[in-house]
This record gives sequence, C-alpha cells and structure tokens, in this order.
Amino acid sequence: MAKADEIQTISLSFTDFPEDVQLCILSFLTPLDISNFACTSKRFVSLCRDDPRLWFSMCHRKWGSKTHINKWVNNGRIPYKLLYNTLLEYENLIGFWRLSGTDSDTDSSLIFFEWGSFYIAGSRVKPARNCTYGAIKLPFLLMGFNSKGEIVNYLDPEGRVELLSENVMNFDDLGFGESELIQVNVNFMGKTHVVVEENCGSALGYSCNSPQNRGGFRKVSSSGNMRGEEYEDLCGSPGSLPDRLMSEIYQYLANKTSPGGNGSSRRQRRKEKERQGKRKWEPEHYVKIVNCSPTPARPLQGLWKGFCDDMTLEFFLVSYDDVGGITCRRVVELCKPFSAYAPVFWTSNTTFIESPLSSEEENIYESRIHIRPLAEADDPCEILSSSDKGVLRMLCMNSSYDLVIPDLAGSTVNPRQAEGRIWQYENGTFGYGFLRDNYIIDLRHIAQNGQIFDTADISSI
Repeated sequence: MAKADEIQTISLSFTDFPEDVQLCILSFLTPLDISNFACTSKRFVSLCRDDPRLWFSMCHRKWGSKTHINKWVNNGRIPYKLLYNTLLEYENLIGFWRLSGTDSDTDSSLIFFEWGSFYIAGSRVKPARNCTYGAIKLPFLLMGFNSKGEIVNYLDPEGRVELLSENVMNFDDLGFGESELIQVNVNFMGKTHVVVEENCGSALGYSCNSPQNRGGFRKVSSSGNMRGEEYEDLCGSPGSLPDRLMSEIYQYLANKTSPGGNGSSRRQRRKEKERQGKRKWEPEHYVKIVNCSPTPARPLQGLWKGFCDDMTLEFFLVSYDDVGGITCRRVVELCKPFSAYAPVFWTSNTTFIESPLSSEEENIYESRIHIRPLAEADDPCEILSSSDKGVLRMLCMNSSYDLVIPDLAGSTVNPRQAEGRIWQYENGTFGYGFLRDNYIIDLRHIAQNGQIFDTADISSI
C-alpha cells in the first residue's frame, strides 16, 4: 500500500522526457501551437525554431504517406521548416479543378492536381475517344524546388513531360531546355480560385519567381490588386531593393495615383502590351470542385462520366444548389460564359421513391435502352429490367423548358416531354432519361479516393 502511494506522488514535467520524445510530442502540434510553446522557455526557442528534426517529423507525419519528404529537401538545400510552409500551401491544390472564364473550345477543362515524389503535378483530364469509359490524364504543370532551393513552376503546354521517374531528384534533371518549358506563377486567390500565368515579369519590372517572392506563388486580393503592405511582402523591405527598382516602384505608384501622369501611364500601358505580345501562353483561371464525390445525404453529387446519344463520352458535374434542387452540367461547358443557364437537367424534386417500383414505372424503365460502349454489351440495344440493373430507387424530375429545351419555351408542347427520371443503382451509380427519349444515359464515377478510374493511354485521344 505504501508503494502504491509513493507511485501516485511521482510526477514528470515535459523537460524530464528525452529530447527525441519531446520532438515526437511537439510534431503533433500546429505551427501556431509550437510558436506559443516556444515562448515558455529559452531552451524551447531553439528546439522549436531551428531543430530540423522537429520540422521533418511534422512534414513526415502530415504528408509522408503521399510524397517523399527527403526528396523535396534535395540533400539539405531546403530547410524542413520552409518545406512545411510550402507543402501546406500546395496541399489545397490536391483534387479536381475546372477551367473558368474562357470562350475557346476545349475538351480538357477538367484539371487534376496530385502528389508526386518531390513535386505537385497538374494534369488535364479528358474523355478518351475510343468508345470506352477511359479517362486520359495529360500532365502539363509541375510545381516544386530546383537545385538551388528555389520554388519553381514549369508549364508544358505540349504535354511532352511525363510524370517524373523515381531516379529524377529535381527539376534541373528534366532534360528540357527553358525554351521548351514555360516558367509560370501560380497565384492563389482564396482557397477555391487559382490563376496560372506566365512568369514574364510584372509591371514593376521584377520577376514573381524571385527569392523575395518565395519562388513563384503568392496570395492576391480578390480584385487582383496588391495593397501597399503586400508590396513589401512581395519584394522585401524597401532598403533591400536596388535603386533602379525603387525608382520604378515610385514611378509606378505615381502613374497610378497622379492626375497628371497620363503620359507616363500611356508609356506604361505600351510597355505592358509589348510584354504581353511576347507571351507564349495566356493566363488560365481554375475553380476548385469542392464537392466532387457523393455523400449519403447527396448521393448524386460529384463528377461523373457517361455516353451521350451520339456515343460520345462526356464528363458531368452534379451539384445540389442553395434552393434544394439538383443540377447536372457538362464539365466542358462550365468554362464558358453563361454555362449556368444550360444544364443537362435540373430538378427541384429530391424525394426518392424506393424499390420495388410500380408497374407503370417499371414499364418506363424497361422500354428504354442503356447507352453504353459496344465493348461492354453484345447487343447495344439490350433492354434491362430494373431488377437486372439493380435499381435501388428512383427520382422524378420535372425540368424547366427554359433550362432544358430553350427553343420550346412558351410553346404548347406536352409537358411530359420535359419530364424525366433518375434511377440510382445498387452500386452507387445512376442513370437518367427524359420521357421524350427512348434511352437512358448511365453515369459512372470519374474518380474515387483521389484515384482516377479507367485511365487510358494517350493514343486514345
């Protein structure tokens, strides 16, 4: 009994633990927590601020299962603390994005960012054109460090660079010259909007990939204009800049604010046009697809792929709107202006009818063919009953003429031509069809758990 009382009175403070145990415990904290903890003791200041073992443990704990932490630091040229802050910025890129704000015809408006061994890779994802469900992934953007420890972002608009092999340690070993790849800036405008633009120098005459700018990515305001304090963050303190650059900054600010600076302003605009004329690549805006996977409460939500009536594979995005409706749009059309007014289908009804279905609904389902590639069916016109297909439940949709059939708006056409059905299957996928048509378009997942399904070879373009 005395020994038990003696054991209960023994207490240990954090300083009594071995240093490696202390570092292990600290690696579970956030940078803000570590900063606050460092204020408690002079001894902990050096431990939290300078000890690479702590920041390595933090990097490895957070991203070690996704990338090779030791390859990122390039033989110690990059501090682990800098690496942690960089990967924390990059982490928000992982996942699906869509191209936004362009009038050009493109079939690769879906963008996918993923972890590489010592880089982040951005790929364009497009449907294969070989009558299969294949998705083609074309890497075009690589983000990481060069051998000098500088953050660099390389754009390959021609798609010549494949994902780097394991024996390549940094971007200097790519084997491509500067004329073949384009160095770009990745500007974060919040968490769901990114702008990728060629690094051809800004209006102030400095490179956004300079060491003062941490090598190529920065946050800007939603208007795209930098505030006064952001100039110091971008360029460093005024005392550290060359006199010529300071002069250009003052001239630039004078042109922006002085009423009498019209002549200088015109010259500045002319220089900017000349600089833009030398661009190899126009800026692109990407918007993140936040809800790209279904949930129990929103089973139709996410990215899907399916064959249309012309046997063309298309990518679709299904979302639940603020008024309680469900909208399906083609991803390739989302990058175009006014795409929000041209959905594939829209319905305000989200109440499912569970199986078994009524005889009338069974007849509606069984009288239609399923559009799918010939390689997956002996008879392309094969009709499946709801039980054969594994229909779990069904949803009636009444789409507006203005949304689905704009040329029939205000006409006296039978309303059933705009009425349709959505059938959710037991495997989690679904199909939809309108009563005016004799077919069902079955949709499948594009990706799940960060992995793209049915990746096809580039020859399938």
